[in-house]
Amino acid sequence: MLTLVMKMERIVWQGLLYDFYGELLTERQRHIYEDVVFNDLSLSEIAREEGVTRQGVHDLVRRCDRILEGYEEKLRLVETFQKTKEFAGRIQELLDEYERGQKKECLRLARELAGKIMEI
Repeated sequence: MLTLVMKMERIVWQGLLYDFYGELLTERQRHIYEDVVFNDLSLSEIAREEGVTRQGVHDLVRRCDRILEGYEEKLRLVETFQKTKEFAGRIQELLDEYERGQKKECLRLARELAGKIMEI
């Protein structure tokens, strides 16, 4: 079960990296990467379709992973997106609390979170 959860987390991470940086890959890299990660095709199926070896497909996917992770290390767009999403969610919670009458503290915290978003 844990392995399945880890695999799902890996796929979500790959999807996020691809959403942010996929356009920076070559067209061929994008095509093969999408087939493996999103279309769940086997390496053998892709190798047959592309006229390359299974190992060649495996190497290309790993290279794409490293490229995408390298972009994230340098640019931190996914990290920034996730932080912003977290802060926005907390602001929504504070607005709900505000409506229930806890006004002053909610406004102070919402302003603080908005300030953090502005710093990102």
